[in-house]
Amino acid sequence: MSSPWLWYVSRACGVASMLLLTVVVLAGLFTAARRRPHEPASTLAMGLHRTLGLGMTVFLLTHAMTAILDTYVPIGWISAVLPFTSEYERPCVALGTIALDLFVAVIVTSLLRHRLPTRLWRCVHWFTYAMAPIAVTHGLMMASSTEPLLRGVTIGCGLAMAAGAAWRLHASDEHARRRADIGDQEWV
Repeated sequence: MSSPWLWYVSRACGVASMLLLTVVVLAGLFTAARRRPHEPASTLAMGLHRTLGLGMTVFLLTHAMTAILDTYVPIGWISAVLPFTSEYERPCVALGTIALDLFVAVIVTSLLRHRLPTRLWRCVHWFTYAMAPIAVTHGLMMASSTEPLLRGVTIGCGLAMAAGAAWRLHASDEHARRRADIGDQEWV
């Protein structure tokens, strides 16, 4: 089934997914770096992070499904979950597949968070640091040069997430630094 509408829906859902991913990642970075976890801003950011993360799932799955259903380019169901199996733009589609697989792992472990060890959940959540740049690269590689707005949105989202990650890695917990200083002291 080939229709220009499938292509438009796929592209629109891809852009919506990128925008939501950016907000979700930034909210997650904010909540991870919070100094006072029970402040109203932290509660709002956590709610935003969880709700938009689940909401993004709808757009991301629609993006993948419409790309598969549109027969104008040969992207099969297997290519949606197994990287490097697409006949169309193999490296570009593979990056999208890898990002989707990582996203599914993060969402599933988040839904099961209360049943999983915190260390496992946190370890899987760190996949986001790989998933976000992979998704941005997928967006940049799949965008055509005749669509500077879409390319600009993708670049802007990538820069925002990179800046947020740099801030998060730089923002340290003052108590962790103090504990490290105490741990470095000699115990004579």
